[in-house]
Amino acid sequence: MLFDKELHGFTLIGLATQGRSFPGFRLPEQSGEMRVAPREAKRVNLGAGDLVSLRSESGLAHAIVLVLDNDGVPTPALLGIENTAHLEPADFDAEELSGWLAQRSTSSRITLPVASIALGPDPVTLRASSRCTLWAIATTSAGELVAGISNGGLCLSHQKAASREPVLPDPFGEVRAEFTVRRGTATAYEVRRGEVIQIIDVEGQQCSDFMAFRAAGLEASREEIIDNTATRSLVRHAYPTPGLFDKFYDREMRPLLSVVQDTCGQHDTFGLACTARGYEERGFPGHLNCSDNISDAMSPYGVARRSAWPAINFFWSTWIDRHSGRLMTEESHSRPGDFVAMRAMDDLVCVSTACPDDIDPINGWNPTDVHVRIYRPDMPIRRAVAYREKEDAPMSISEESAFHPRTATLTQQFAPARDLWTPLVYPSTGTLGEYWACREAVTVQDMSGLRKFDIIGPDAERLLQRAMTRDIARLPVWRGTYALMCDDAGTVIDDGTLFRLGPELFRWCCGSEESGRALTFLAETDDLKVRIHALRGSMPSLAVQGPKSRDLMRSITFTQPHVPTLDHLKWFGVTVARLRDREGAPFMLSRSGYTGELGFEIFCAKADALAIWDAVMEAGERLGIEPMGSEALNLIRVEAGLAAAGAEFAPGIDALEAGLGFAVDLRKADFVGKAALERNAASPRRALTGLLIDVDDVPAHGAPILSGERQVGAVTSAIRSPMLERAIAIARIGVESAAIGARLEIGQLDGRMKRLGATVAELPFIDPQRRRARA
Repeated sequence: MLFDKELHGFTLIGLATQGRSFPGFRLPEQSGEMRVAPREAKRVNLGAGDLVSLRSESGLAHAIVLVLDNDGVPTPALLGIENTAHLEPADFDAEELSGWLAQRSTSSRITLPVASIALGPDPVTLRASSRCTLWAIATTSAGELVAGISNGGLCLSHQKAASREPVLPDPFGEVRAEFTVRRGTATAYEVRRGEVIQIIDVEGQQCSDFMAFRAAGLEASREEIIDNTATRSLVRHAYPTPGLFDKFYDREMRPLLSVVQDTCGQHDTFGLACTARGYEERGFPGHLNCSDNISDAMSPYGVARRSAWPAINFFWSTWIDRHSGRLMTEESHSRPGDFVAMRAMDDLVCVSTACPDDIDPINGWNPTDVHVRIYRPDMPIRRAVAYREKEDAPMSISEESAFHPRTATLTQQFAPARDLWTPLVYPSTGTLGEYWACREAVTVQDMSGLRKFDIIGPDAERLLQRAMTRDIARLPVWRGTYALMCDDAGTVIDDGTLFRLGPELFRWCCGSEESGRALTFLAETDDLKVRIHALRGSMPSLAVQGPKSRDLMRSITFTQPHVPTLDHLKWFGVTVARLRDREGAPFMLSRSGYTGELGFEIFCAKADALAIWDAVMEAGERLGIEPMGSEALNLIRVEAGLAAAGAEFAPGIDALEAGLGFAVDLRKADFVGKAALERNAASPRRALTGLLIDVDDVPAHGAPILSGERQVGAVTSAIRSPMLERAIAIARIGVESAAIGARLEIGQLDGRMKRLGATVAELPFIDPQRRRARA
């Protein structure tokens, strides 16, 4: 322990936490692998001395590489390679690259020379001799992508050169002003209406307290600041998230700031900035603190000193312990270069700190710097939050779906679904209007957030027999089946629909990337001859659902004689089709969905997404088509008794307790999790069942279910059913209390003060024989 005069406190020397380094020294930073799906183009900004490695993810023979210098001129020599080909726009989704070139006053036409790099079993590593931009492209045609015969994607890893300078994220564009808030200090600054403030955690795990004052108020000697109580009450959320509720308000409920981007995702928005008293009472008198620093920084503006300043505590990781009710804290989730970007909604005076706390885990025990950038009002910055496939995966920023240009004209209410924004509701129709359109006519829904994997090769069936709970050997070509992937304990890893497009060609459409990791692990462990192509964002999808969906799809679908026609598709049938005629956009069409209604799902290339959306809407106009958001879908899926991740199946819940026993074939010779499921099937403890609630109150997820004074289960999902005109719930209940017709109660408030009477019922609540979907 050494005394640090700069912090007026104590600093731990030599303690390494999650790759942190001490100020003035930077270890080489490796950002992890970036995956480029078929038809995708991904950009990486390289500095002098940076290394970039390329390898085939699943059989791609060549990587197409575009290298440009700072002026946007193709200069492959900066990576020690030569141009040998030209880009073919039809072979990849060129919109992002074209837009990037146009922003830099380079021709947006994709006619630039590129290098074609042969990929073998080992990565190809290149070193940048100076700053440049690399675009890595995995080319394939739209038809090959849809048919599942693409060559797969590639993996790209970027290792930055060792440097003593902090590594900051690339600017959004032209920066009006920027500065570094040194550790243990605070800086006040002025921003104008419309400008964007970007607060960057330079080295990761560094709390930065923030406060904003309305400039007009200060001129009139009034302190009109962010009011945390008003903000939390208005947004009804503990943390800031972009979307409909994304703002910080003053006590008069006037918005001051709007969150634009957030790459960390976890902050404290109601705590105080650290105070002198807080350190004194722990034996550290005279320790620097953020409240005094804020007072010092704001004194030139005539702001009165406070012993304790309320603040938005960016990057401070807190939570409420559900057992004790205490406020808990640990190291921050933020990583080097994480940031929050906010747009000013009035002229403001702001103050940002770099917290000096070195006696708590708040700053990873090692206070560091915070960097601030200010962008001009005309800077276009899209709303986004960070997404990581898993904890140690590189970060990606939420994207707009390929259908976004159409959905964005119909609604402003979006929420992140993995790495894509998805519509919640379309206000002109409303959730109930969308619901009834799906029940009585036809709806279209953007389902691009689904994950898709192509599994190809002579051992594809063997791998899927090992991984899936269904008997895949019995699945014919041009058919699909709902299936599960489980771990050794029988817990559901993921669920989805598996389609067989050829004897050795399957497409798995599922909920998460964990499927791909599990399949890859099994293939490597068993030394199987199989390729697994992660299609990621390269294959957007639509769900066309409702009793009139067949009429709609019949009017726009063309199929060749060698594949099933639309009218030949039975429930879970699949085919490859084109839009209207043999020259139309290709797409995969399956008779499936998540509604329990007659319906179809369309899977296409990004380049064809808008043409297919327009065709669906045009053909559906006479049938009463409505776009549908996720809120209406949730009503329908609960009525249909369909399970959802994080609700009916979750960690610690096996497939049988999740109500998914119908998708488990214990007659198979073996699959992952079979032994555990056989054991649990012989002696079940809990069952998933329905509850018909006596009143319209809708209980929350996790609400206790009681028999007398004893809790016997918990609610997993609940809604008010428009068709049944009452509240209903899906619940996991001990088998002793789960008999159909049994009377139970759902605890409200503290689980005791208010109770909702309920009757155990079969699932699904509506159409138990699935006649509507089979129509």
